Amino acid sequence: MKSMRSVAAGVLLLVALISIFGPLLINASYEQQFRVEPHAQASFRHPLGTDDMGRDCLARLLYGLRVSLFLAPVAAALSTILAALVGGLAGCVSGWVDRALTAVTDLFLALPWFFLLVTLRAALPLNTSPITSVVVTFGILGALGWAPAARVISSGAKQVMQSDFVWAARASGCGRMRLLCVHVLPNLRPAMAAQFFLSIPMFIIAEANLGALGLGVAEPMPSLGGLIRELQDFVMLRPESWRFAPLFVLIVIVGSFQVLLTREEVRT
Repeated sequence: MKSMRSVAAGVLLLVALISIFGPLLINASYEQQFRVEPHAQASFRHPLGTDDMGRDCLARLLYGLRVSLFLAPVAAALSTILAALVGGLAGCVSGWVDRALTAVTDLFLALPWFFLLVTLRAALPLNTSPITSVVVTFGILGALGWAPAARVISSGAKQVMQSDFVWAARASGCGRMRLLCVHVLPNLRPAMAAQFFLSIPMFIIAEANLGALGLGVAEPMPSLGGLIRELQDFVMLRPESWRFAPLFVLIVIVGSFQVLLTREEVRT
């Protein structure tokens, strides 16, 4: 088990290092066009060939990794913070506040959030800048993906509220918000960390789905979803397997996260 987890962690670390330092080792940016070499075959100059606009596919893959691999944790952090606030508060209070927060959480769980995500993202203007599209895409992911984690944190908070040290704090006059921030949430850090790491591959896949629909990160900035979308124009019978590199990298990243999380669950 430890060996599998070590391999998965090593793969993720290697992918992260490649995405950071890889673009420094190639003589092309993600938007540079080699106009005389559209749809170029894989070569020493272009290891993954070029796309229909003559852009180096390897450069776009490396920059796309940066976008998907480093902004998904930001969205996961936002989602975890919202889940901690809503779920922790629901677990610390009672009465109508608890019922209202639980109802809101149940509503978000019942909604088809991916279709809501597609609707919100499609509402943006078509001429949205790449930076704005990145911020909005991952911001929406974080804002809509908190409900499952909030349910887990709420359940944990209710258990912590029955602890002796919480009763002692309440007897000493500790307020609800101080009780939540000082006594409850610090004791739920393992649960929040687990929800954070569970959210990262989920958001990577969600961005890939949006990109495949043309609603992800705007051109010319690449992302894994946008690169996978370009496979729609690929003729399957042509012997150009290197074109599937973005899909292969996505499978490796998500699979490595799955191994880490599954092995951790088995160990605990």
